[in-house]
Amino acid sequence: MGMSADATEVTYPSETEIRITHWVGVTKDVAYRVWTTADLVRRWWGGERGTVTAIEMDLRVGGRWRYVLTTPEGSTFAFRGVYREIVPQERIAYSEVFEDEPEAEAQTTVTFETERDGTRLAVLIRYGSRRERDSHRGYMADGLHDALTLLEQVARAETAATTKERP
Repeated sequence: MGMSADATEVTYPSETEIRITHWVGVTKDVAYRVWTTADLVRRWWGGERGTVTAIEMDLRVGGRWRYVLTTPEGSTFAFRGVYREIVPQERIAYSEVFEDEPEAEAQTTVTFETERDGTRLAVLIRYGSRRERDSHRGYMADGLHDALTLLEQVARAETAATTKERP
């Protein structure tokens, strides 16, 4: 089934998984660059929920990442993890921990697949238990939709800027 440019599909493949699929109207290389470049991640990762106020990315297998989101009310939420697999423009796998719940580590795999004239992003998150998955369901359905919608806006701006720079 094809997806419209603004469609985010959320499914639950097992009792410990959430899968979010979102189509973006840019090439895989642009989508991958926007997912893996700190200055670009800062512009979309928080969705409409706040501002990414700190970001660290050591994009290599075994490298660590950490993002801090600050809400308009001043609350901060920090997430961190370790990159487990990196296949440029195809797949990234990493652990993810919300620092307020350090015992609840999730494993995330993001794939980038060419679909029609764009890219289908598929984010599969595996939790340690159904309880952990269920505690994140609302955020993942709404928050990741907002973030991926912003990711597409950033990616389209990057495509336009790159096109403009060519002679």
